[in-house]
Amino acid sequence: MDGDENIKLKKIYLSNDAVAGVIEALLLVALFSIVLSTVQLVYIPDIMEQREVEHMDEVENQFSYLKSIIDLQSSLKQNITISCPLTLGSRELPYLVTARAFGQIDIIDGGNSEIDTDSVSNIPLTSVKYQASNSYFLKQDYILEGGGLIIKQHDGESMRIEPSMNYQNESGNIKIFWSLPEFNGFAGKNSTSGFKSCYIRCNYSSNEDFAPATNYTYIYTEYLDAWNNSLNQLFEEPIQNNYMTIEKKPISDPTYVEIKEGTAGSIEIYIMKTKIMMQIGPGIVIQS
Repeated sequence: MDGDENIKLKKIYLSNDAVAGVIEALLLVALFSIVLSTVQLVYIPDIMEQREVEHMDEVENQFSYLKSIIDLQSSLKQNITISCPLTLGSRELPYLVTARAFGQIDIIDGGNSEIDTDSVSNIPLTSVKYQASNSYFLKQDYILEGGGLIIKQHDGESMRIEPSMNYQNESGNIKIFWSLPEFNGFAGKNSTSGFKSCYIRCNYSSNEDFAPATNYTYIYTEYLDAWNNSLNQLFEEPIQNNYMTIEKKPISDPTYVEIKEGTAGSIEIYIMKTKIMMQIGPGIVIQS
């Protein structure tokens, strides 16, 4: 029919090309997600842990430098202000799901930590304490106390650098010379936290020598194990010869470390205290 001749016939051709392209794109996205998840869950924690380990090594070096500054000022006894940098934390990695590490630094010039001897009591045992809030590595504290550098973590504590002590053995009479720094901070400038760097500024103020202890010396501190182990190593020879004893007391519930004369000798402990004015951050170090 003539009407039928005007009807246009359309042919539809079926093709799988478009479907294959979508599936290929989905597979690529899935592969990328698997690779990214593997990197995020397996490799990134190891990388971040290594970054925090390196940061803690840096903090230890900075505290060692701070101790050397304190020892120098205690020795020279000169009015010179010296600054020491301290890196509080570390940043996260860009474009990945990671966490920053934070830290806090405090100048602790109060509390129950002190030194008592048979000749003088209530000698302040002050400290500079850094607390690391790591996200991947162990949470650690670094404490500069009594001239020694202590590291503390969940499984224990130890003295990284021995306190500034030396001794002379005069036929069983042990003379101990202890250069003891006393840190004094100021309100508003004795603490800070974060992940960036800060500066600890310290200045020599004064010194005081105490009458020698001839019978006993008690060290009241939060870090009994660190002090006890360190002093036993430092005075190993006179302890073995029974010239002196060092142990935690009372034995049932220790609260202090006792340095006492032994059965075969005697001791004289000379404590030379140096007052160090200290602040965290910029500004002039005030003396008093």
